[in-house]
Amino acid sequence: MKLTFNNNIALVSGAGRGIGREIAIALAKEGCKVICVSRNFDSCSKTAQEISGMGLFAKAVAFDVSSAQDCKTNCDEILKEFGKVDILINNAGITRDNLMMRMSDEEWESVIDTNLSGAFYLTRNLTRAMLQNRWGRIINISSVSGILGNTGQANYAAAKSGLIGFTKSLAREFAARNITCNVVAPGFIKTDMTAVLKTEIVEAARKVIPLQRFGEAVEIANACVFLSSQEASYITGQTLSVDGGMAM
Repeated sequence: MKLTFNNNIALVSGAGRGIGREIAIALAKEGCKVICVSRNFDSCSKTAQEISGMGLFAKAVAFDVSSAQDCKTNCDEILKEFGKVDILINNAGITRDNLMMRMSDEEWESVIDTNLSGAFYLTRNLTRAMLQNRWGRIINISSVSGILGNTGQANYAAAKSGLIGFTKSLAREFAARNITCNVVAPGFIKTDMTAVLKTEIVEAARKVIPLQRFGEAVEIANACVFLSSQEASYITGQTLSVDGGMAM
């Protein structure tokens, strides 16, 4: 089945590496104009240059999604240049793992600010054009940790679980305007974040994954591309776990 896109404008946060990079590339291959966002310009520009090297369109924009003011300023500029954003992928995320009793205020707040508040700021600033055009796709990247919880990740799990409730609320608010809002919840995926895990942790994780392997970032991107397409027009408010069966 060939998916339908109409030269959509897509914005992907956290597009400089890992899952975000693969989502940006996958959407560009479907003919979308992709705005690659990350905190570091060198990071997002590398992805944008990779896409441009394929003869496709991408633009790199660097700002901190955890800052309400940075989001407003940059989103205003993006809307001024492109007129709209049709597809919003809230993927930016960080980890600051620690046991609950040792977790500092900074470790808690930085993760909540980036992983949850960042999605709120981007969505608030970019959906007006979607509402006016009566079409849009919002996909929030959660995690298996947001469904199951995880020792040492109270902050990360809280933020990722919060994205699920956030998405369901958006789905109800925006449904009348033909804007769908869904969650993709990755499990253990091969990225630079998981590459630093100790061997014993990796082996323990594999034992609780029915498919007995870590996923590839492109497998998350494929799910996002489908949910962004016209073919997914009757799917909203849902959480799609792409985790090898870990959270079933």
